Amino acid sequence: MAVATEEGLHTLQLSLPEELILMLLNEENGYFHQVPGWRLNCAVVGAVLAELSLLSRIDTDLESLFLVDASKTGDPALDPILEEIASESVQRNAQYWIERLAHRAESVIDLTLDRLVELKILEHHDGDFWTVARTVRHSDMYGDPEEDTAGQFIKTRIGKAIFTDAIPYPRDVIVVCLVNTCDVFRFMFQLDEEAEERIEFICRMDLIGRSIAAAVVHNAAGPLLRSSRLSKHIPRVAMRKLLFNPNLRAGNLPALFADLAREYGPVYQIRPPLRKPMVFLAGTEINRWTNRHGRMHLRARDYFADFEKVYGASGVLPSLDGADHFRLRKALAPAYSRRRLADQMDDLLRHARKHLAEWRVGDTLSATKMCRRMINSQISPMFVSVESQDIFDDVATYKERALNVHITKALPRFMLKTPGMKRRARAVDTLLGRIQSVHTPAQRAGCPRNLADDLLSLNASDPQFVPESNLRFALSAALIASVYLGDAFSFTVYAMASRPDDYARIRSEADALFSDGDPGGDDFTPAALDFTHRFLMECLRMYPIVPMSMRTVMNACVVEGYELPVGTTILIAQTAPHFMEDVFRDPFKFDVDRYRAPRHEHRGHGYAPYGLGTHRCLGFRWMELQLAVNLLMVAHYFTVKVSPADFRFRFNPFPSMKPSKKLKFLIAEQVRELPA
Repeated sequence: MAVATEEGLHTLQLSLPEELILMLLNEENGYFHQVPGWRLNCAVVGAVLAELSLLSRIDTDLESLFLVDASKTGDPALDPILEEIASESVQRNAQYWIERLAHRAESVIDLTLDRLVELKILEHHDGDFWTVARTVRHSDMYGDPEEDTAGQFIKTRIGKAIFTDAIPYPRDVIVVCLVNTCDVFRFMFQLDEEAEERIEFICRMDLIGRSIAAAVVHNAAGPLLRSSRLSKHIPRVAMRKLLFNPNLRAGNLPALFADLAREYGPVYQIRPPLRKPMVFLAGTEINRWTNRHGRMHLRARDYFADFEKVYGASGVLPSLDGADHFRLRKALAPAYSRRRLADQMDDLLRHARKHLAEWRVGDTLSATKMCRRMINSQISPMFVSVESQDIFDDVATYKERALNVHITKALPRFMLKTPGMKRRARAVDTLLGRIQSVHTPAQRAGCPRNLADDLLSLNASDPQFVPESNLRFALSAALIASVYLGDAFSFTVYAMASRPDDYARIRSEADALFSDGDPGGDDFTPAALDFTHRFLMECLRMYPIVPMSMRTVMNACVVEGYELPVGTTILIAQTAPHFMEDVFRDPFKFDVDRYRAPRHEHRGHGYAPYGLGTHRCLGFRWMELQLAVNLLMVAHYFTVKVSPADFRFRFNPFPSMKPSKKLKFLIAEQVRELPA
């Protein structure tokens, strides 16, 4: 096959695992068609065995599989499986090998996806979504198969094999056999009785395909039932273990979850008085499972439904799953991208300086309020083109009360209907009115595009997908973002102010960046931000804003040997590994060098400050750049100290993580004048 790249066309034969993955990819939701995990694993291993057979490394028929040539293929997805087959002294059949090797399928899938991205056949999107690359999608998808070009896209070839009388190529026959075992052709094509008969006919054309497909089918159901029967009882956390844990008293939920996982294992339950049991999942393997399989077994909408109704909305981004979630995520990705913020760096610096001009040496400011308002002074005009400092506190307070009532359920429902809360709710309508009043075609002409433009455009073009009733929530999300990003900023300022040596190094990088005037968005490179970036990563590890995610089991599953029935509410403590010694050495020590070679402790599934899988924070790259710029600006112009000087750090963990209300910042010194 000739693969299209920026340099031109390069001839390359895709392997059967690669072609199977391309066939199973569902571009509507950015992942595979809903093939049960075990069946998918069996099909992938079957593709590997079929490829090894075509490469004359093994031979197989309906009765047996035997080694022909143990020499390596050079393909990292194939060679470990070939090596394991070669190590077996007894001749086995394909069914045996598929069952034995099924645990290797996830590694094969990961390697295959990475390879297809490297070849520019697939594009990878944040949240572990994949789509066909534009260079492939826009090529001649319906060219002559004998031309062997990028236009010979696998789904087009298979479609021709099914809907015409052309004799399919041997590799296509095997692909048809494997996809048929996954029972997803009906989602790919509109099949009539004739087409279904044609598929069955093709599946009988090749002995290798028949033998591998038969082995996959025989293995498809049994292990699921065995896993369920062998699942373990979920341990229950003793309340005294919970209540007397020092990390609970400090409000450090990630460290608490890590402690409990060490004692009780990766899956455990807590039974609070007068409430339903809560099942917690914690650990690197849990994070890995959630990233890969969460979309098939878990949904987000249940826990978020009551919260979005407070805003009169239904089906906003945090509560969506599946294809609608992926579609909306793709549509809004540009609004939350680092590129869009970098292109408006002049505006970001201007808004930041305007706010910093309000600081006075000797002032002592509440850490939470100071940092939230500084971030909102930038987010509000850049996301929705309005000023909102006068109503920000009301909008933020109302949002936090709604979260405590409907998400954490720490407060009764009537607490959202007090006179004070009703007054604050009106601030959301005030914000919406301001945004709509300035987002007319005439007023937006020549202005850089922002989040409000994207949302209003989506509403106009597809009012069923993004209805007007959702705009109240979606447009106020800018101020909600100021809360989360502001709290993350307060942690970074605290960490910098309490570490004078680190403060000096951050100031040094800031001074270098601003030495010749204001830097542009592209000047904030990894080299220019070497220390500051690692410092921020360590802050996000030690002080994550959202320490866990709530989900509902929609398809029963077995995780780490524990069965999770349909309807189970689970809390995924994705940041628990941040405080596990086998992931981060000496985890309670603030150590920016853990992100440098050769340590690179953040690589893998243990570092998860932005969430996991499909619901990973869409704007995390924007967040990283804005945090860095704000921290550099503070270091460049001011010296900030912790107040009181003997402050003992504690978290305020609900509804999200933020510093204790007692933390304040003293504006101790203005290092240089702010430009007029």
